[in-house]
Amino acid sequence: MRSTVMNADEVCRWLRIPKSTLYKLCSEGEIPCTKIGKHWRFDRQVVEQWFKDRMSKQVNRESL
Repeated sequence: MRSTVMNADEVCRWLRIPKSTLYKLCSEGEIPCTKIGKHWRFDRQVVEQWFKDRMSKQVNRESL
């Protein structure tokens, strides 16, 4: 069974963004995550839904 918990490196590879961008999104509360000690953790399904929601908002903005 595939783990649904992702670390920062895994999310960066999946979203194809630099770690600095991910950490900025985390610090600003833009991406759903939790901090455990010094480490950010992400639920794969929640991040996928967040990404889909962002994509649909972008498409809606562009169609106006």
